[in-house]
This record gives sequence, C-alpha cells and structure tokens, in this order.
Amino acid sequence: MKIKDVIHALEKFAPLPLQESYDNAGLQVGLTETESSGALLCLDVTEEVIDEAIELGCNIIVAHHPLIFKKLSCVTDTTLVQRCVIKALQNNITIVAMHTNIDSAVNGVNFKIAEKLNMHDLQFFGGTKDVDGVAGGSGVIGQLAQPLNANEFILLLKSTFDVAYVQCNELLKRPISKVALCGGAGSFLLNDAIKVGADAFITGEMHYHDYFDTEQKIQIAVLGHYQSEQYTTEIFKSIIENNCPGVPCFITKINTNPIIYI
Repeated sequence: MKIKDVIHALEKFAPLPLQESYDNAGLQVGLTETESSGALLCLDVTEEVIDEAIELGCNIIVAHHPLIFKKLSCVTDTTLVQRCVIKALQNNITIVAMHTNIDSAVNGVNFKIAEKLNMHDLQFFGGTKDVDGVAGGSGVIGQLAQPLNANEFILLLKSTFDVAYVQCNELLKRPISKVALCGGAGSFLLNDAIKVGADAFITGEMHYHDYFDTEQKIQIAVLGHYQSEQYTTEIFKSIIENNCPGVPCFITKINTNPIIYI
C-alpha cells in the first residue's frame, strides 16, 4: 500500500476542509507514491522522532501538530523545523499532519477525550461544520457516567490523563454531570460552554484572565496542551489499522512535550 493511500484514509476520516483557516494540516514533507513500510504516530515531529522512525523502518510519520506551521523562507540547519525537513528528505520519510481537522471530526480528538472519561450523549457545541458529509465541530459536550463533586472530578482527570496537577478556578459547589471539552488551546470556547449549561469545561490551555468572573458558573479544568491531546495517536492507529492492512503502526515512545515541570 502506497503512502498516498494511508494519507487518503486519514483525510477521509477527517477531511482537510474541517481545519481552521490558520492551520496547515496535510502533507508536510516527502513523496506519496512510495510503498509504505510503516507509520510512526506522534503529537510533534522532532529530530528524535525522525530517528525513531528510521530505527523502526517507517517511511511515514503521522503527527498531530504540523511540522511546517509558518512559511519557511529557507531550509538550513539553523532551526528545529528546518533540520527536521532536511533529515526527513535525506531519509525518504514522508510527514503528514492531522491537526484541527481531526480536532473537529466526529470520533476525533475531543471525542477521544470524552471516551477516556466514559462520557455519553456526546454532541458538538461552539459551532459546527459539514464537509462532504463528514460533520465537525469546535468542541464536544456530554454527560459523565455519574455526577461527581468537584474534588472527585479533578481526581478523575488526574488519574485518567496521568497529570500531577490540574489548573482550576474556584471549586464548584454543585455536582458535575454535564461536561464540555476541547483539547489543546480551547479557551475560546469557555463562554460557549457556560451558555450551553455545562457544569465543567476541560481544555489544555487557558488564559489567566479567563479564570476571573467564573465563580460557580462553571468548573474550569486545564490539563496542559500535550496532556489533553496525548491519546490522539490512538485515533491515528485505529484509522490506519482498519483501512490500511499490512502497514505496521507504531506509537512513538518519545514524550515531545516542550514544557517541563520542576
């Protein structure tokens, strides 16, 4: 099976027109007519990830975040992005990104977060799209399996996403049942979550001033950008294994989170 067939399967699941206008999802580097020897799945492309692909014999890297997000004015060895482009080309590795298109897709990143929390009655909120019959939306809202008090809810997030800390506003004094969520940088959906009556809003990043004036309106729970999207590679693996038989899939063992906690 050719690399282009793997890309087609991914983009059929989450069509590129679902991506936001600022995004650069899709093919990043490399050729697509080559037979795929294997796919390495990751959140971010780094030189270490490319080395891992080489070691595993994979000639395609599927990343969540685009390697090339801004226009490259040159390709030298002065930046991480440029070095990765050179290394990928030198080793005949194709890089493709599935970013806000798979954030927005049905059973995409936000649905995966909800799945990990055993949520049900899921639906989009904060704006919807439809591309060639594939629905998409900015955020997902649904119900927890059972109502939890705020402390129980935060402990559930810490264990589910393996985080040491969750950034919160004042703890809610009523049970949490209806939960809105958006992986990554989702602060733009906070007011929409309040408007649709969510008890809590889970995301990966939140601006400092967004925490003000939310007392008892909604429970904010911020996991960290990387942490909120860490299970995206499971989606990639499922798509490729179900649609591209014979293409070996590997989830990277490298933690590419650029933020460290001391």
